[in-house]
Amino acid sequence: MTEAELAARERIRDTLAGYSWGGDGLRLDDVAASFCEDGELEIRGGAVHRGRDAIVAFIGGVGRTGAEPVAAPAAGPRPIVRHSVSNIRFVELRPDHALVESYFTVFTEIGLDHYGRYRDRFEPVGDEWLIRHRFVSTDWAAPGSTMVR
Repeated sequence: MTEAELAARERIRDTLAGYSWGGDGLRLDDVAASFCEDGELEIRGGAVHRGRDAIVAFIGGVGRTGAEPVAAPAAGPRPIVRHSVSNIRFVELRPDHALVESYFTVFTEIGLDHYGRYRDRFEPVGDEWLIRHRFVSTDWAAPGSTMVR
């Protein structure tokens, strides 16, 4: 393995973490920065969200039932979201793109909320490797999931 391949793998891992941390903290600029300008977020059985603005609009609305602001409920546990990404598998790594598969598990205030798989295509942009296309497959969701409808 070359130094360039090692560097690409670490940049990709950093982007995966930035997406998760950004989404968990509702720092939508961090989520957007994980994607190429015209990147795509595709949800199995749902729409394809193209471009950073569309992706941010979608992510910002996850878990909401309407136009209500994200706020702690008057009673009950504080809302929380924590993504854990594991088993990162580099299917293909070339100078102009990488195909990466990984598992995700999401915990919310209800406990284990849902889990599934990411299938990503990354491309180098400057010194970073960003998501060109992300396909999300949710394999299971809790009956009381706060995020999966």
